[in-house]
Amino acid sequence: MSRDRYVDFLRAWAIGLVVLGHWLITVLVREPDGRIVAPELLATVPWTQWLTLAFQIMPLFFLAGGHAAGGSWARARAGGTTAAGWLGRRALRLLLPVGVYSGLVLLAVGVSAAAGVDADTLALVGWAMAMQFWFLPVYRLLSALTPVMYAAHRRWGAGVPPAMGAAALVVDVLVVREHVPYVGLLDYLLVWGVAYQLGFCWRDGLLTGRRLLPPVMAAGGVAAFAALVTLGPFPVSLILVTGQHPGNTDPPSAAMLAWVVAQAGLCLLVAPPVRRLLERERVWRVVRPVGAASMTLYLWHMLPVLVAAAAFYLTGLAPEPGVGSAAWWALRLPWLLVLGVVLAGVVTALGPLERGLAVLYERTSPDAGLRRAWPLWLGLAMTVAALSRLAVRGFAPDGRLPLLPAAGLTLGTALVLLTGWTAARRPGRSAVPRVTDRV
Repeated sequence: MSRDRYVDFLRAWAIGLVVLGHWLITVLVREPDGRIVAPELLATVPWTQWLTLAFQIMPLFFLAGGHAAGGSWARARAGGTTAAGWLGRRALRLLLPVGVYSGLVLLAVGVSAAAGVDADTLALVGWAMAMQFWFLPVYRLLSALTPVMYAAHRRWGAGVPPAMGAAALVVDVLVVREHVPYVGLLDYLLVWGVAYQLGFCWRDGLLTGRRLLPPVMAAGGVAAFAALVTLGPFPVSLILVTGQHPGNTDPPSAAMLAWVVAQAGLCLLVAPPVRRLLERERVWRVVRPVGAASMTLYLWHMLPVLVAAAAFYLTGLAPEPGVGSAAWWALRLPWLLVLGVVLAGVVTALGPLERGLAVLYERTSPDAGLRRAWPLWLGLAMTVAALSRLAVRGFAPDGRLPLLPAAGLTLGTALVLLTGWTAARRPGRSAVPRVTDRV
């Protein structure tokens, strides 16, 4: 079965906007004592919060992820693959690059701390290098739940996303009005799970078989978002702004849920003309490499910011007009160009490592018929907990190495690897065909 080019395009488009958005809102200021600080643009220049409506495209990641995962699980199940075997391979495909990235960043933090780098500077750098990690544990949990979620989809079809959305609204009321602690964590799975579940529906034609449904979703989602922002308690920003309560992302709010529905509807509306465009090989040759390198771009895109900070800000070479001034905005273009060139170099340099990880994946991915999988489940639980902790506190909280999350990520990844390695060496390894869909 050929890959859906439009789904790959959504991944490429989404990763491009994530990178561009993070670079655009990054503010660096050199203090008189030589320290580099990073003021929060969305708080310093409040009107920029409206820009988040264009750059908050995580719904597309989860929508495309659900579309791909639904097809992958359906094919794997038809071929006799167990849930553990399917999930183990998808988890390993993500954990290998994440583990290498985390190991290198932690090594750099350890060396810098030993060299006497200021604790506040290390904490800022560690936070910048982990700011994108919130996505990973949520996505891994949804992947682990895919067999159950897809079974619900097969049973109730298009009724599942509204039911999950209703549950998310109940949770939001408990968070915003009743201030019930911890219950908001459920909305990470419920709100983003709506987008993931809509991906199942999209793949199976439940959203595209009704001509009016996509425009109704797009218009209804926008209208609901506008009402929740103007009449309700939610801010316009779809990215966390320090001091805003309630926010729209931590946990994802009713306003974010409305934006999920709006983006899904718009995605369906523009699909036919974009698919026709993607049939042109010239266009596809541009899109395909971006989609193939999406995890590398996602993980490493803040490294160029650190390189630019060291090259231009620590040395005092960078001009520093007032944040938000016309001159500051004019300098965003060369800023983005410099970061783009550095990122291209980083991706090129990582090429041999990526190829090595691909070989390791093929040799250690869990058996398709895997059944005795307790090391896999334990390893996944440990990695989800570790990634969640790193996402919240960064790679250098208070300027120190996060030993417990680092150990959890290392041991958890090792357990997943061990599951595949043991199965690979076992006589009579299952001959069930491999399903190697991307994450």
